[in-house]
Amino acid sequence: MITYQTEGVKMPPIKRRENNAWVKAVAATYGKRVGEVAYIFCSDEKILEVNNEYLGHDYYTDIITFDYCEGDLLHGDLFISLDTVRTNAEKFGQSYERELHRVIIHGILHLCGIDDKAPGAREQMEAAEDRALAMIMDSQVNG
Repeated sequence: MITYQTEGVKMPPIKRRENNAWVKAVAATYGKRVGEVAYIFCSDEKILEVNNEYLGHDYYTDIITFDYCEGDLLHGDLFISLDTVRTNAEKFGQSYERELHRVIIHGILHLCGIDDKAPGAREQMEAAEDRALAMIMDSQVNG
């Protein structure tokens, strides 16, 4: 089950049924099934607090993924800063919606086992994000 919550921000414009189907389809390409996944949309202040408290990091980020996966079943809490998503969309010349979808799937890709910290891993993550984004963009065009 995929849930959507907010903490101190307005819920972003997400088509939940479409998003859920997309997340499940992406997970399936990695041989995974979606269990309990919670998206918590928040502000920069909240994500900084979470980053400090749980990871010991003193910086802003777009997403923090807490992985509780069991075997092929994805479980996790994904904190997403809508402030940083908006800033990054402007910085990278992307629409807010596309950047939001990129971050939404980034967390799922982490739960599927894709790393972005090791040498060369960032490029693999970006390629996986691009493949996943093509899936949702195709569904929006063809759906």
